[in-house]
Amino acid sequence: MENIIFEVNHLNLFYGEKQALMDLNMKIEKNAITALIGPSGCGKSTFLRCLNRMNDLIDGCRVEGEILIEGKDMYNGDMNVVDLRTRVGMVFQKPNPFPMSIFDNIAYGPRCQGIKDKKVLSQIVEQSLQRAALWDEVKDRLKDSAYGLSGGQQQRLCIARAIAMEPEVILMDEPTSALDPISTNKIEELAIELKKDYTIVIVTHNMQQAARVSDYTAFFLLGEMVEFDMTSVIFQNPKDKRTEDYITGRFG
Repeated sequence: MENIIFEVNHLNLFYGEKQALMDLNMKIEKNAITALIGPSGCGKSTFLRCLNRMNDLIDGCRVEGEILIEGKDMYNGDMNVVDLRTRVGMVFQKPNPFPMSIFDNIAYGPRCQGIKDKKVLSQIVEQSLQRAALWDEVKDRLKDSAYGLSGGQQQRLCIARAIAMEPEVILMDEPTSALDPISTNKIEELAIELKKDYTIVIVTHNMQQAARVSDYTAFFLLGEMVEFDMTSVIFQNPKDKRTEDYITGRFG
């Protein structure tokens, strides 16, 4: 690992008195897909939300330790959280298009950043939808409501909406858990394509998905990161028995 975008050092997270993440240390590589796996409630989504400080929005949440993004501490007072969330976009478990047209969903973020020129906005919308492998399916109905799209199309629309902000990183929190197998396959192919230009961190319950798409995998259990390595090592030659037990289906 040479091109590091995130460096996590002694990260602990508390919800009130309850500790949810325990002494996490890892480095996340640029232009790679890192998968976070583990049973429900193990801390993987909580950790994902640390990477763009979404946990700030939860009452009583406290973070200790540090997360560096390209060498800068995300949790010190100088970090502009709005800028951070522009650099680190997010796609959620259930597609969450805005109640507006397909075009306006994509143009919303750039407009908030002050881009008003219709030609520029049209370019951003087309490029974002093309990158999200959705353009050909929607180019003739950009004025239609986003709610008219299928679940899989809505999720690709949400990825396009994130791309429109020109992030460096896209966080995906179980992006295919609400989708059918064909839509899931499209999102997986898209993730592999997108890593040429973006860093992707994906939380998944689906171990086959982690094995198919990711370059690195971290296994979480009870708030602890048990093991983190290249995906091939985690799935074929894990060093920790707990990792092996989870991957072979003995629990989880």
